[in-house]
Amino acid sequence: MTTEHLVGTISPDLPLLVVAVRQEAQFLPAGFPVLVTGIGKINTTTSLLLALSGGVRPQSLVNLGTAGGLRPGTAGLHEVSTVIQHDLDTDLLLRLTGETYGAPLQLAHPDGVTLASGDAFVADGARRDELAARAHLVDMEGYAVAAVAQRLDLPVRLIKQVSDDADENSVKTWPESVAECARVLADWVARELK
Repeated sequence: MTTEHLVGTISPDLPLLVVAVRQEAQFLPAGFPVLVTGIGKINTTTSLLLALSGGVRPQSLVNLGTAGGLRPGTAGLHEVSTVIQHDLDTDLLLRLTGETYGAPLQLAHPDGVTLASGDAFVADGARRDELAARAHLVDMEGYAVAAVAQRLDLPVRLIKQVSDDADENSVKTWPESVAECARVLADWVARELK
């Protein structure tokens, strides 16, 4: 069973809103195409490529989603300026192959935060503290959206609402906070994209 689901029609006049799960999209305003990709970098990449394979390119990609805060007091809504993969050892791969795989991606928003993406839900204080040395936020899809956008030469924005502290409480906190996070993300879309 596939997890991706496109609501609406991709248009060159509109951004394509990209979310991981339907809970993050539940309050988005009508009028925008929305792609629900499923969780993780692989699901996101394949869902995006399939959605874009019809030949119609959206105005841009806008990844909306929840994220864990990696540093004390990190809360609220953030736009990402740099996205890294926390589960790919690019330095080791460079030493082994002489090639760079999975380098950090710089986005157009210069004053944003650094987002670490990986295929693991971070719910461990020690892992959170380790990641906090490199990033402000953690998610599971942002790098994939940015990588596809850059490969296809599409403008991209990553907008993340902090849902939890990426610690042992996150397994409980995320389900409790996702609806309110979805409202904040929907308000941002109504304010910034209309």
